Amino acid sequence: MYAFLEGVLESLNPASAIINCNGVGYEIAISLNTYTVIKDQNKCRLLTHLVVREDAHILFGFATESERVLFRHLISVSGVGANTARLILSSLTPNEVSDAIVNGKVAILQKVKGIGGKTAQRIIIDLKDKLVKVSGIQDILDTPHNTNKEEALSALILLGFNKSLAEKTIDKILQDEGVSISVEQLIKNSLKTL
Repeated sequence: MYAFLEGVLESLNPASAIINCNGVGYEIAISLNTYTVIKDQNKCRLLTHLVVREDAHILFGFATESERVLFRHLISVSGVGANTARLILSSLTPNEVSDAIVNGKVAILQKVKGIGGKTAQRIIIDLKDKLVKVSGIQDILDTPHNTNKEEALSALILLGFNKSLAEKTIDKILQDEGVSISVEQLIKNSLKTL
C-alpha cells in the first residue's frame, strides 16, 4: 500500500522512527541496520512494508531495497512474524542473513534471540532457492548504470526466466533491433522468443 515515506526525521531510536511527511507524522518500526544508516540524517526516505494485524496496522521501514526484500521473504516463512524478521535484521546485516540462508549456516541464524534450530532450518529450506534467485536480481538492480538491457533482464528474471537464457535472448534482440529499442519493447520481444 505504501511504497516509501520521505520527510523530516522528527524522532529516532534504534527500534522506531517518526517521519514528518508534509505535516503528518508516521511512526515506522525499523531494524538496527536501518537505524545505523539514517541516524545522522535530518531528512530521510524509508521504503516501507505495511503489516495488518487484528489489533494494529504497523509500518516497517527499510533503508535499502535489499533489506525490504529480505524482510518480505522472512515473513513468508511459517513461524516467522514481522517482529521476528525485524529482530533477525537487527542482529545480523542483510548480507549476513542472506549468506547464512544460501550457505545453510544454521548456527548463524540460531544466534538471533528466539530463533531455535527448527526455525533456522525452516528459514533455510524455505528461502535458499528464492535468495539465490534474488541475489542475481540484486546484482543487476545495484549496478550504477542501469541500462535498458539490465532493466529488461531484471524484469525477465522476476518473471521466473533463467538469467543466462534471458540474457542471450536480450543480446540477440539488441543485435537485431539496435540499442535504441525501448525497455518495454525489449521485454515484449524477449517474451515472444522465450
